[in-house]
Amino acid sequence: MRARPRRAALIAAAAQTACLMEVMAPKPGNVSRGRDLPGLTYGDFVLSACAIGPAFHRHLRGPVGRLVLQAVRGTRRQVRTNTNLGIILLLAPLARAALESRGPFRDRLRRLLLALDVQDARDAYRAIRLAGAGGLGKVKEQDVGAAPTLSLLECMRLAAGRDAVGREYATGFETTLLVGLPALRRLRHRHTPLPVAIAQTYLILLAASPDTLIARRHGIEAARAVRLSARRVLRAGGFLTGRGRALAENLDRDLRGARPPRNPGATADLTVASLFLWLLDDQGLLGRIDAGGPDAVAAKAPRRRPRGSSRARRRSSRRGSPAAPRPGGAVPPPRRRRRHTPPAPRRTARRRGRRLP
Repeated sequence: MRARPRRAALIAAAAQTACLMEVMAPKPGNVSRGRDLPGLTYGDFVLSACAIGPAFHRHLRGPVGRLVLQAVRGTRRQVRTNTNLGIILLLAPLARAALESRGPFRDRLRRLLLALDVQDARDAYRAIRLAGAGGLGKVKEQDVGAAPTLSLLECMRLAAGRDAVGREYATGFETTLLVGLPALRRLRHRHTPLPVAIAQTYLILLAASPDTLIARRHGIEAARAVRLSARRVLRAGGFLTGRGRALAENLDRDLRGARPPRNPGATADLTVASLFLWLLDDQGLLGRIDAGGPDAVAAKAPRRRPRGSSRARRRSSRRGSPAAPRPGGAVPPPRRRRRHTPPAPRRTARRRGRRLP
């Protein structure tokens, strides 16, 4: 019985740590240390990260909707602006699925999402209104201004086309599990410093799909333009090369220089979710992610060269295998391996005992 409270404490700590690590990384267009945005400061995000810890610890074993609502309430006691609504909505089902230990993680997450009910949706809608999320607009079905009549998963499916959080719920967190987490794993496997790895993962997610927060506030064309810019930065190496870092700085200035600034906040939320899963996996709290087997990185198979290449012919001849048939059907005799005999020592006049003239 003691294992589960300890597991909940570790998951809550991972949620806080993921938020703190993400805001420390230098991400283009987003808040980081020394880089604030109008109405959003680095200190706000630090306080928000600390605020969600108690809610995740105390309410992790309860319904997902209640966990979301309590985490938003804890945040509002510390800051007066929306800093982490998307983060909380993403981390709540991931954390709840990580609390269980039977079966692969994706199966646990899928069952949890299907079990979400109308009460989860009502609590989540209350949290959205309490956080004061901007740019949501009005929709015909299941608008956040009214009480929902569908389950939280069904409501998220309706929003999947215009919101990254809704898309993650609808797809079983496909972007987080198949793009963000593998990218972060690869970078850390290569011993990339953690802040650089987080910023590079952010770029990879930004280049994968248009940021939905930019799309809501500035239009879909602006979001697509930012995605193309992120792809250009990645082609230059991103944060792993000098030229890539210079292009990332240019992208950061362009995003901040827009009026109002173009903040890829949805991509930052996905980065936190990827980092959260990476931290849980590092602590051994995820177990197997897929049902196919352990999620170890497969060893690279040696690349086989074409059979007719010159290197392959030389390799086969060194092994003693017969060479390829000649035109006309004649097969050349196998080559004999020449023995290497050391040269005889040179005899000089001095060695023969003669006196040199």
